[in-house]
Amino acid sequence: MKTLKQTAPVSFSRIYSLGAMRGEVLVSNDDVAGPIDSSDEWIRQRTGIVTRTRAGRDTSLMDLAVGASKEAIEKAGINPSEINAVILATISFPYQTPSGASLLSELVGAHGAAAYDISAACAGYCYGIAQADSLIRSGAAKYVLVVGAEKLSDFISPTDRSISFLLGDGAGAAIVGPSDHPGISKTVWGSDGGNWDKVGMTGSILEFRDGKTQWPTLIQEGQSVFRWAVWEMVKVAKDALEQSGLEPEDLAALVPHQANLRIIDEFAKQLGLPESVVVAKDIVETGNTSAASIPLAMHRLLAEGQVKSGGYALQIGFGAGLAYAAQVVELP
Repeated sequence: MKTLKQTAPVSFSRIYSLGAMRGEVLVSNDDVAGPIDSSDEWIRQRTGIVTRTRAGRDTSLMDLAVGASKEAIEKAGINPSEINAVILATISFPYQTPSGASLLSELVGAHGAAAYDISAACAGYCYGIAQADSLIRSGAAKYVLVVGAEKLSDFISPTDRSISFLLGDGAGAAIVGPSDHPGISKTVWGSDGGNWDKVGMTGSILEFRDGKTQWPTLIQEGQSVFRWAVWEMVKVAKDALEQSGLEPEDLAALVPHQANLRIIDEFAKQLGLPESVVVAKDIVETGNTSAASIPLAMHRLLAEGQVKSGGYALQIGFGAGLAYAAQVVELP
C-alpha cells in the first residue's frame, strides 16, 4: 500500500523584517477630552497616552495594511511571489466576507497565497506569529506575511469613557521565514470565554439592521480588564519566558500589547526585569491599536535604535475574547 507523500519539515523559523504604517492624523488628549468630560491631565494619569494616531476618512484599513506590508517585504529582500501565506489579524475590516487577507495578498503581489483573517483582537498578531511559525516548520509555507492592522476610529463613540479615547489606527507587518536556529519560541496562548463580554461592542450588526441599536462601537469594563491583564497575563508572560529557556536578564526587550501604560509598567515590575531590558511604550504617542500595537511598538524600538537586531524580545498580546498569546522572538 502506498503512503502519502510528505513535505520535508523545517527545524526553525524567525522574523525576517518588520514594516509599519500609522494613521496620518495626530489626535491630542485635548481633542478627545471634551466629549468625555475629561482633561489632558486625567488621560495621561490613567493611560499614559499623550497623542494617538488615527487615519483620515479617505484612508482605509487596507491602505494601512498594504503600506506596512510593502515595507516588510522590501526589508526582507524577498519577492512577494515567494510568500505562500498571508495572515491578517484585525477586528476592524469592514466586511464580514471575503477576508481582508485575500485582498491584501493581491495588493502586495503575493498572488495565489493562502490567505485568511484572524479575529483575536489585541492578541491577533501573536496568534499570527504562532501560526506562521507552525506553517513554516511543517513545510506548508516558506514565507508568511503576518499583519496586524486596525482602523478602530471607524468603531468608536466620542462620548465613550471606557475605551474609545484610548484607540488609534495603524498597521504592523512581519515576514516570517525559515531559519538555521530558533527564532520563535513555543507560544503560550488561550482564551477566557467566561469573560467574553468584558471587551466588545455596544451591539451586533443584526441588532443594528433591525433598528435595535445604534452603529455598534467598542466598549470595555475597564477595571475588570485591568486586573485580568495585570495579574493573569503576567502568569502567561512568565510561562512563555520559561518555555523559551531564557531568563529575564537574557531579554533585550519586553513588547506587550499597548493597552495602557499603567498595565505595561506593572508588567515590567511583576516580571522583575532588569534595567537592561527595554520596555516598549509606543502607546504614549500612537495609542492603543489593538492587533497592530505589538509590531508597531517593536518597529519603533528598532527604528529608533533602542534595541538591536539579534536580541530577544518577549511579546504578549491580550484583549477581547478574552484572548491572549505570548512568545519570545529574535528581533529582526
